[in-house]
Amino acid sequence: MSTPRPAAVLVLAAGEGTRMRSTTPKVLHQIGGVPLVGHAIRAARATGAQHVGVVVRHHRDRVAELCTTLDDRLVIADQDEVKGTARAVECGLGALPADLSGTVLVTYGDVPLLTGDTLLELTAAHLETGSAVSVVTARSADPTGYGRVVRDENGRVEQIVEHKDATEAQRAITEINSGIYAFDISVLREALAAVGTDNAQGEKYLTDVVALARAAGRPVRAHVLDDLWQTEGVNDRVQLAALGRELNRRICEGHMRAGVTIVDPETTWIDVDVTIGQDTTVLPGTQLLGATSVGADALIGPEVTLTDTEVGNSAKVSRAVANLAVIGPGATVGPYSYLRPGTRLGARGKIGGFVETKNAEIGEGAKVPHLSYAGDVTIGEGANIGAGTIFANYDGVAKHHSTVGKHSFIGSNAVVVSPVHLGDGTYVAAGSAVISDVDPGQIAVARGRQRNVDGWVARARPGTATAAAAAAAAAAEQARSRHPGSDPTTPPEGTEQ
Repeated sequence: MSTPRPAAVLVLAAGEGTRMRSTTPKVLHQIGGVPLVGHAIRAARATGAQHVGVVVRHHRDRVAELCTTLDDRLVIADQDEVKGTARAVECGLGALPADLSGTVLVTYGDVPLLTGDTLLELTAAHLETGSAVSVVTARSADPTGYGRVVRDENGRVEQIVEHKDATEAQRAITEINSGIYAFDISVLREALAAVGTDNAQGEKYLTDVVALARAAGRPVRAHVLDDLWQTEGVNDRVQLAALGRELNRRICEGHMRAGVTIVDPETTWIDVDVTIGQDTTVLPGTQLLGATSVGADALIGPEVTLTDTEVGNSAKVSRAVANLAVIGPGATVGPYSYLRPGTRLGARGKIGGFVETKNAEIGEGAKVPHLSYAGDVTIGEGANIGAGTIFANYDGVAKHHSTVGKHSFIGSNAVVVSPVHLGDGTYVAAGSAVISDVDPGQIAVARGRQRNVDGWVARARPGTATAAAAAAAAAAEQARSRHPGSDPTTPPEGTEQ
C-alpha cells in the first residue's frame, strides 16, 4: 500500500524575526550547515508533494534567492501588507493551481527539527480519519507564548487560542499548538475568506480556521507529537543555539548507531550532509562541516575542522584545518596543518606539522612533513619535501605552478621559485633557491659558497659575551696545541675544583 502524499506543502517564511537582532533574515540563519528555511524545505520535499511553496515578505529578495538556490522547483509566493499566518496561507494558496484538491500542509521556515516522516504521518492520519483540519500539538511544561489547544468535554479540539488572547484558565493548558497543520484544501479556501482581524494583534490568525471549521460541523483533530523538539521554532539566538545543539546531538547519535565511534559528542559538531564510514573514530574538538565525507576506519581529531573535504579509508587527521580538500586512503595529516582549497593528498601520503598547502597535488606516498608551504604545485609519488621548503608561487601579480617529479628529494630550507619543473629522481641541495628546471637524475645546488672570516667577532663585537666565548675557545685551542694530549680545562694537581 502506497504512502498517502499531500497535494502541496506551504512553508511560511515571511516573518521579520526582530528578536534575532540581525541584519540577516531569521530563516537564513543556519544550524547543522543548512539555513533554517532549508531544513523546512527538505522536510516538505520528503513528503513527495506535487507542489512545495514558500511564502516570503521580509527581505523578500534575499530569502527567495536562497530558497530557489536550494530548490529550483519551489513556488515562491509573496505576502502583502495584511499581517498574520492566515493571510500568509491565503497568499501561498493563490500561487498554487486554482483547481488543486486534496491535502495541503502548512509548516514554518523557522522550525528546523520537523521531519518529512512526521509530515507523512500527519498526512496519513488526516486522511484516515476524514478530518477537515488536523493540527499538530504537543505537551509543554512551559507553554508560555504558544497558542493553547482547547478541547470540549469529549476531548475533541474545539478551538485554538493565542497566548495573548487566552484567559487565565486557558493559559493553564499545557497542550500547545505547533502551528503545523493539514487542511482539506476546499475547506481551507472557504474558511480563509471568513477569517477577520478582531484580536489583540489585529492579524488574520490561521487558528481561526479551526474554530470556523468546527462551527461548520467539520471534523477537527489533534495530531499529538511526543517529540516536542519537532514543534520548536527559532525566535532569538538563544533558541537558535538550543535547537542547534539538539540537532547536533541527533546527528551524532545517528552516526554512532551506524558504527562510528564519537568519543565526546558534546564537543563534536557534524553538519547534516556529512557522511562517515563504519569503524571511523572521531576524537574531541572535531568539526565536520558542509559536504565533508569520511571513509571507513579513519581517525579524525582531536581538534580538527574539515569543510567540504573528502577523507579516504584508514586516513588519519590530527589538529588540522582543511577546506575543499581531498585526503587519500591511508594518508596522514597534521598536527597543525592547513589544507586550503585544491589540495589533493594521494594514498599513503603525508602532510605534516605546520604545513600549509593550496592547489597542491601531492602524489601517492609523497611527503611534505614539516614547516613548509606548498602552493600551486604537483608533487610526484614518493617524493620527499624537506623541512622549511617554500614553493614561491606568487610574483606579486600572478600565481605560477611548479612540478616535482617522482621519488625526488628536496633538501631542507629550499625555495622553489615557480614556475620550474623538477624531473623524476632529482635532488635539491638544502638551502638552495631553485629558479630553473632540473633534469631527471640531477642535483640542483643553488646557494652561495660559504666563507669563514677570521677574527670578525673580536673586531665587530668587542666586549660582548660572544667575543669572550670566542677568545676563551681560542686560548683553549692554543693550549692544546702547545701540550698535545692534555686537557687544558683540567685543573693542575693539588688545586681545588
